[in-house]
Amino acid sequence: MPYEAPTHTVERSLRATTGAKVIAGVDEVGRGAWAGPVTVCAAVTGLRKPPEGLTDSKLLTVRKRDALAEVLERWVTSYALGESSPEEIDALGMTAALRLAAVRALEALPVRPDAVILDGKHDYLGAPWLVRTVIKGDQSCVAVAAASVIAKVRRDRQMAELGAGHEDFAFADNAGYPSPVHRAALEERGPTPYHRLSWSYLDGLPRWQHLKKTRRSEEALALENGGQLGFDF
Repeated sequence: MPYEAPTHTVERSLRATTGAKVIAGVDEVGRGAWAGPVTVCAAVTGLRKPPEGLTDSKLLTVRKRDALAEVLERWVTSYALGESSPEEIDALGMTAALRLAAVRALEALPVRPDAVILDGKHDYLGAPWLVRTVIKGDQSCVAVAAASVIAKVRRDRQMAELGAGHEDFAFADNAGYPSPVHRAALEERGPTPYHRLSWSYLDGLPRWQHLKKTRRSEEALALENGGQLGFDF
């Protein structure tokens, strides 16, 4: 299916309107999974012409995505990954866990970005970061598309490794996301140490409902009530 290649339009706009020089594109993977971490990649690309075929990772075949990620990791000016574990997701909730993973990625970059382009319409980063949200930024913005591909490939590989010893769950195929095989394994064996135990999938598994966790952390409640979080991790 044809698609328009991503551009540097948003990066150029941020440079012109804010004076930002180092701009990171940020994208996440694993938000809707039942198991595994949520992984965030922050990528800095400058304004160079991107590798051919760059687009949202979800639009690429596994083979093309893997090959492109290998190229991107050498092509980008810099990139870093951050993640929040299933335990952190259960304790904080997804929005706060996403912020934690994104901050970890951004702070791991060799140079702190002056501005951040965040995929989607919701700014889960907030102050002190200068953020521009872009709906479908993983298709339209070069830096976000690069982050999308790198994050997806890295997390998929991680989930395949975590699946060793838990083959019935087929993590290598579903990356911890819902699938018939995954659900059947949950019904038979219950959650693995990599599952998120605050997720609603447990409501449909009477045998394992007693394992469900309820999130009541101060950080999560503050975020849900519109407060500002001050993580110190």
